[in-house]
Amino acid sequence: MLPCLALAGPTAAGKTAAAMAIAQVLPVEIVSVDSALVYRGMDIGTAKPSAAERAAVPHHLIDLIDPAQAYSAAQFVADAREAIAQIHARGRLPLLVGGTMLYFKALFEGLDEMPPADAAVRAALDAEAAERGGPAMHAELARVDPVTAARLPPGDTQRIQRALEVFRVSGRPISSFHREARDAASPPPLLSLEPAERGWLHERIAQRFTQMLAAGLLDEVRALRARGDLHAGLPAMRCVGYRQAWEALDADDLSALPERGIAATRQLAKRQLTWLRGMAGREVIACDAPDAVAQVVERARRRADALLGR
Repeated sequence: MLPCLALAGPTAAGKTAAAMAIAQVLPVEIVSVDSALVYRGMDIGTAKPSAAERAAVPHHLIDLIDPAQAYSAAQFVADAREAIAQIHARGRLPLLVGGTMLYFKALFEGLDEMPPADAAVRAALDAEAAERGGPAMHAELARVDPVTAARLPPGDTQRIQRALEVFRVSGRPISSFHREARDAASPPPLLSLEPAERGWLHERIAQRFTQMLAAGLLDEVRALRARGDLHAGLPAMRCVGYRQAWEALDADDLSALPERGIAATRQLAKRQLTWLRGMAGREVIACDAPDAVAQVVERARRRADALLGR
């Protein structure tokens, strides 16, 4: 893999601000590592970098596809490698920034080729889920693939059914397709913004979700619903914030939306931190430290010097 800098962290940890600060002192272009930022027309609820930020620093892998389309970790790896190569060809350094840890893992370690979707098996699973309910499907996954079941909450029905589909088609748990790291020294060094005090991150999450609502998140979701070709089961509409807003509009009751959106975002952050703790070689920077951005910039500068042999 060509030399890169990498910056990860949970949602609301301050990754965008830190990345923009790095770009002030290093010749970087930003490669988004975020499964929600690939969707066009989903700007507010994804905290997409602003037009001014994207004009100031080149960003890649944002606004790639329509919300009706699917996007996979394998496609991300292909797109990211192409972007990284192009950035190097321009004599600049890629800065990978995001919170989709599966994408980081896939890029750093690789993914085995998984079996393609099987329409018949998927239809059978849909029928079973409707009859038995989500908890029963999660319990079945725990029996055949406890590693994946431990990572997925019972409410993540889409990924649970995909994992069961892979098992029924291949006879192998989906977790077995994730390769072990081929070379512990090969992944780029990872700077990780993580809170020393979880309460600080929870407060940031609450503030940001409130700001998203004030900025027009509901209008954004109403516009997506009005298209007529999207539904709540699509991966795009299952993104945190969008799912809760969609359900609130379905119920014609917005009273619980702030609480539910904040709770779901906290759960996302918890899963992201769990992923990060399992990533070898990460260098943790307390995102709640007063000088967090300055620390990130200084460590990025040192790592860039090492990568470039300076």
